[in-house]
Amino acid sequence: MNITGLDVSPISLPLLLLNLALGVLVSTAIAWYYVRFGRALSNRNKFAPILPVLTLITLLVITVVKSSLALSLGLVGALSIVRFRTAIKDPEDLIYLFFAISIGLGLGADQRVPTIVASAVIFLFLIVRERFHLVQSKSHNLYLNIETSTPDAAEDLFSDTNQLLTQHLTSLDLQRLDTREGIMQLSYHISVDDPDRLVSIMDVLNKRLPNSSITIVDQSNVLGR
Repeated sequence: MNITGLDVSPISLPLLLLNLALGVLVSTAIAWYYVRFGRALSNRNKFAPILPVLTLITLLVITVVKSSLALSLGLVGALSIVRFRTAIKDPEDLIYLFFAISIGLGLGADQRVPTIVASAVIFLFLIVRERFHLVQSKSHNLYLNIETSTPDAAEDLFSDTNQLLTQHLTSLDLQRLDTREGIMQLSYHISVDDPDRLVSIMDVLNKRLPNSSITIVDQSNVLGR
């Protein structure tokens, strides 16, 4: 077909509708997974609805321009004068944007089977990664912060505290030690398999260091982790 001097191949409407339907299904699944399991600090509920729309627009553009070399060159020229100034601050947002675009590209090029298979593999990887993350979270990697006065020698108090913690913990890693004006601050990275053991550790520390501030922080709840 020739339109205004351009050789344009006809677009099959049934295939276009099929690609659009597949694009809606896959991109909606991406949006749901992003809202449910994403860790981005942005508003995921507001960002996720953009993904299916982005997939469908990409699919439409690729479907149209693939029918004509002239149209594809025109698209390159049009995009060269467009400036996108919206900053993507979280890398995870960028990953899901590329995921949505790649699905639109694949379906728009009529590569339905490779696109669906590749999307399924990526989803499987994301699910395995999330399950592995949950297993890691169950190990309860924590930070133990102790601030106490040092009426006695700081070296003796530090040694006694280390020995006391070693008796109740299987993993103990000193991260920070500060001493100033009779105050000693200790920060440890600890691993605890049984959450109930934290109660006994707190009791022991309170008895050994009665005038102290003792804090246990779950690092998985720290902003940005």
